[in-house]
Amino acid sequence: MFSLAGFAFPQNSEPVAGPLPARYRLRTVVLDAGHGGKDRGCAGVKAREADVALKIILALGRQIEENMPDVKVVYTRKTDVFVELADRAGIANKNNADLFISVHCNASAASANGTEVWTMGPHKTDANLTVAKRENSVILQEDNYKERYNGFDPTSPQSHILFSLYQSAHIVNSIRFAQKVDRQFRTTVGRPSRGVKQAGFLVLWKSTMPAVLIESGFLTNRQEELYLNDKTNQTYMASGIYRAFRDYKNELEATSGE
Repeated sequence: MFSLAGFAFPQNSEPVAGPLPARYRLRTVVLDAGHGGKDRGCAGVKAREADVALKIILALGRQIEENMPDVKVVYTRKTDVFVELADRAGIANKNNADLFISVHCNASAASANGTEVWTMGPHKTDANLTVAKRENSVILQEDNYKERYNGFDPTSPQSHILFSLYQSAHIVNSIRFAQKVDRQFRTTVGRPSRGVKQAGFLVLWKSTMPAVLIESGFLTNRQEELYLNDKTNQTYMASGIYRAFRDYKNELEATSGE
């Protein structure tokens, strides 16, 4: 017998392959409720972004834990505390997460409505830049933010333009999951959708896995605020994200076994 390119060939016979690589398993997901503590995020008449985001995240976590005991669920926060943006990605990296999901609420003119699902990438419009600037401005409440974020200035359009050129190695799967979330919001949950978009979000920047930021709706729209501040609707939103997560997990694991 002799070997060639990793195969063993008995003379005058077919090659015999070595052991197959282990099938991929999505084992850990990190759930991130945006804002918290001294950072309340945007607000409606009564609802605050930090509170709504946390309730959706906790409902999502419960659904994953109850239906997928093989998946480890890690939270960046489970209470009303302030967590710096870099630490949110750091929690995901430390736990070797397979997916990072960050939930937020949006703010704009009173007529603006609908969900948005964001991945890291270059913004295509000034509106996309505005959303990224609002979410990234959280770092102004952090100590030594210029040193921690390589001189990034959340008030500078130029900083965002340069930063948004960063392309994650996980952009394909980030978009794959984002599209599934958007589809669930539009169909199963029945929410108006503003689509899947890209921009430079600091919370997604240093995560070393597929990652999305979900804007669950506009608290500055009175009807959407009433919807998002309702416990039943928060569970509906979480269920949509859960179904997208289930489909994404099943699809990746099935593909890896081919």
